[in-house]
Parts: sequence; structure tokens; C-alpha cells
Amino acid sequence: MVVVPGPVARNGASSRLVVDETPDLLLIDHQPLFLAALESLLTAPPVRARVHIAADAATGMEIALRGQVNLVFCEVRSEPLPALELAARLAGLTPPVPVILLGERGDERLLISALHTNVAGVFTKDAALDEFLVGVETVLSGHRAVGSNLMAVVLETLGDTERARRPPHRLSATEVEILTMIGQAKSIPVIASTRGISHKTVRNHLANIYRKMELRSRTEAMLCAARLGLTAN
Repeated sequence: MVVVPGPVARNGASSRLVVDETPDLLLIDHQPLFLAALESLLTAPPVRARVHIAADAATGMEIALRGQVNLVFCEVRSEPLPALELAARLAGLTPPVPVILLGERGDERLLISALHTNVAGVFTKDAALDEFLVGVETVLSGHRAVGSNLMAVVLETLGDTERARRPPHRLSATEVEILTMIGQAKSIPVIASTRGISHKTVRNHLANIYRKMELRSRTEAMLCAARLGLTAN
């Protein structure tokens, strides 16, 4: 596993999350058997967590907004709310709630692409148990964790970084701004209000962006914005 140290507080201290001895964890996945197995793992030593469960991301968001959740685990292909949008919204809370994304075999590139956003960790569902549990503690300590079986994909994509960050010359200035707002998890109504245009016009711009950048979903658009550096602070 690879650990990416979290930011250092202004007083020089670690950015460790403030949690009690029994952390509250939220699990979001559409597979009941996987949820049961993950719940069993996380309620046992060494984590000993209180676990909340949701079968979809919209329900999970409702649970998280009630408070008292220290960490969220979400399937990378969540519905109806994209996992990256959920992570962005939770990162904007006070205090922010970190999200670990979990994927199947075949989701490696999607998981690695998510590292360009504010997710706290990425693992495949067949990760080694010991490594995964260390990753949970790592994220609860304010850092980011990447499963070791994803590192080969990281190395494969390093060569594409410079090309991916080149300005999207195929997009108009308006389309770049809208893609930026999509990367910030802004909704169509919010984008329309900000730009002073109709919802239909926003959708037309999105259709053009999807076509020009060869995107198929809102999740891919959010990842594209992150890779292009449009969401950087």
C-alpha cells in the first residue's frame, strides 16, 4: 500500500481526524453480500467501528448529512449519485468527511483517475485484508491510501500526465468554465444560475463537451476536469 501524507496543520501538528475510540463508518454498495462481509470486518478488531449501511449513494448522502460519520466507503460506480460527486460534497462539510472508493477488478483505471480528486483512498474489493485495515487507519489519521495492486496502473498512467494536462483547445471558453463547474460537483441548476442561462442551454453545452472530449457520463466529466487541472485550488 502507498500512503500519501495529509496536510500539516498550521501549528505543525498532523491533520489526524478527531474521532472517538469507536469510529462511525458508512458503507455504500448495491451488493448485500459484500456489505455484510465488509460490516463484519470493520466491526471486529482492530477497527471496532459502528457501521451504517446504504444500498445506494443518495441514501448514503442522507445518512452522512445527519452527522456523526467519520469515514465513508463507497463503490466507485455508485448510483444514482456518482461517487465523485458524493466525495466532493462530503469534502465540503465542516468537518470534512473522507471517502474511500472501492472497485471491482476492471475498475483500476477509474479508481486511479479518482486520485486527481479529493477522495481519501482507493482499493479494489479483492485487496489483502491486512493492507486494507491499515489503509482504513491511515485515512482515519488524515492521510490518503492507495492499494498496492493499483500501483501498476499508476505507473502506466504517469506517462500520460503531461498530455492529459494540456489545455482543452477543442473546447470553447464557455465549455471550459462549465466543465470546471462539473468538476466541482455543481448541479445543472447551479451552473445555469451562475452563468445566467437556461437548464437546456447547460445541457447543450454538456452534450458538446461529452462529444468533443469523448466522455460518456458525469463521472467521466468530473475526472476529465480533474486531470486537466481545472479543479485545482
